[in-house]
Amino acid sequence: MLRPTLPALLALTVSALPALADRPAPETNGITHFTLPNGLETVVIEDHRAPVVVQMVWYRIGSADEQPGKSGIAHYLEHLMFKGTDTLEPGELSKTVTANGGMDNAFTSYDYTAYFQRIAADRLPLVMQMEADRMANLRIGEDDWQAERQVVLEERAQRVDSDPGSLFAEERNATLFYNHPYGRPVIGWRAEMEGLTRDDALAWYDDHYSPNEAVLILAGDVTPETARELAEKYYGPIPAKGEAEPRIRPQEPTQRSPRRMEMTDPRVPQPVMTRSYLAPERNPGDQKDAAALTVLAELLGGSAQTSVLGRELAMKGKALWVNAGYDGFSVDPTSFGISLVPADGVPPEKAEAELDRVLAAFLEKGPDPADLDRVKTQIEAARVYALDSAHGRAYDYGQGLATGLTVQDVNDWPDILAAVTAQDVMDAARQVLGSEATVTGWLLPPPEAGDAPAPTAATPKPEVQE
Repeated sequence: MLRPTLPALLALTVSALPALADRPAPETNGITHFTLPNGLETVVIEDHRAPVVVQMVWYRIGSADEQPGKSGIAHYLEHLMFKGTDTLEPGELSKTVTANGGMDNAFTSYDYTAYFQRIAADRLPLVMQMEADRMANLRIGEDDWQAERQVVLEERAQRVDSDPGSLFAEERNATLFYNHPYGRPVIGWRAEMEGLTRDDALAWYDDHYSPNEAVLILAGDVTPETARELAEKYYGPIPAKGEAEPRIRPQEPTQRSPRRMEMTDPRVPQPVMTRSYLAPERNPGDQKDAAALTVLAELLGGSAQTSVLGRELAMKGKALWVNAGYDGFSVDPTSFGISLVPADGVPPEKAEAELDRVLAAFLEKGPDPADLDRVKTQIEAARVYALDSAHGRAYDYGQGLATGLTVQDVNDWPDILAAVTAQDVMDAARQVLGSEATVTGWLLPPPEAGDAPAPTAATPKPEVQE
């Protein structure tokens, strides 16, 4: 199943007040938000430019919530959710969506599992009925679970085991997180995946697939009134499975020292370095640090031509490629990463020294005011362009609500980004880039005869594991 990396924000809880539970919250920026009596949060994003609608159901449960020894169960159940119900044959949901001119898929990440369909607006009742059916009535046959376990093992073989970059990312990630389950791969460790059973899958489904642990997003050619009527009709009768429990996970101890690692593989054509830093996530009502880190990542590595690392390394022939990345959509602290590919003839140790020199100069001087203005303008332009996609906006709100943000947090994000100052960027840079608790990893081709040994390396958490 596809598991894209996505943006997002979280839900405004109105269910806390019973008198308000059956009344939609005021519309904001074309967004309507309400909570059904059974706890299902619903966000409606109106967009009547085309007779198309997207339905997404996000469950606030992901691989970081798995019990030790059961890695991969969240992703495994995602696959099994297509195996049918009392009224749907295995695979019938997807076949029905396709027959009606639509498309569907699902994805799993550390903090959530989501299912979606994009279809003609007049077929919305059809897909809502089927999605609600499998929320409440999943059936996993005795033969289905073993065959699907083999499918996810083959997916791991294709996407991870046969790709040195993916294998190295797993090891880097496990190095960055001493204790937090973000250090486990979303798809699971192979040995543990091989032991997953039908009972494991049913227990995960029974414990977590409940309307009060889900968010329904409807985006496109639908009105709030119609959306509410359909949500009440199809999802409203599903009872909540008890109270939603808080997401309590092991947290990272204080990290005090840099770590390095390296991996050599004959399939690797040229050296690649990734340096990872622990970084704060976006939190409800407190997104200022995350906004500064978002701007910092664009300043450092957002463009090969105009970013700080691009100008100083790529444009000066010291690196073929540079990048910096940060995604704050995370329940717990996440990572900030910097990557580079040295130019031909530049030894890894020299490329890393050049990177350190450029970062040290940035920490001393701070961002150029013109660069800061340009980056903030680019971020705002990208956000405006993103509004053109109902699918993309649905992802934003779904991922946000699934990771603890509120609808208001999602709405406020553009203004918070626009308010980032040079001092905010420097505070964030010193906090993250100034940390000694880093993982520097090198993925290397085999050394040629007579070559000196190459450096060692380590990693950050991938945003979403395929």
